[in-house]
Amino acid sequence: MGNRLRKLDFGEIKARALDREASKALRTPVYGLLDNIRSLWNVGSIFRTADAVLARKLYLCGMTGKPPRKEISKTALGAEEAVPWEYIADPVKAVLLLRDMGVSVVALEHADRSAAYDAFEYRFPVCIVVGHEITGVSREVISASDAAVEIPMMGTKESLNVSTAFGVAMYEVLRQFNARKNP
Repeated sequence: MGNRLRKLDFGEIKARALDREASKALRTPVYGLLDNIRSLWNVGSIFRTADAVLARKLYLCGMTGKPPRKEISKTALGAEEAVPWEYIADPVKAVLLLRDMGVSVVALEHADRSAAYDAFEYRFPVCIVVGHEITGVSREVISASDAAVEIPMMGTKESLNVSTAFGVAMYEVLRQFNARKNP
């Protein structure tokens, strides 16, 4: 068993992060729109995922909390300072703004014609919309979106936590982007 795995120490992990600092200008053509997310901890977690995939921007809409808030910072761990974001009260206006910018808007929600998140072919630039923890993405936002995707659920629950679902979807979007960039 010659080649054993070795956990990186904090210094090695930090060095990798510093190496990535230079790539911040090369953000991926991916956005997120938060439609009335009530939990500030979920908002913070979404910021952290957005930082991990180098998302271009997050749009915080409706009741979604915005930095600076200690609850957001607790889970974002500084990502709220690294990820560009904007607050737009009306999520439908945010969707229309994104579409005017040529961004494809995809709601992560159960809809009449939603596709499996990992079978859908995302068009870049793309924005993933996530919604309220109980009621999901609003009907108005779904109607204004270009498409809807959903994550298949095998157990008794019909959905994942919103920040977890955002992470699952964003990494599939990133996988597809990287596959097209580096065929």
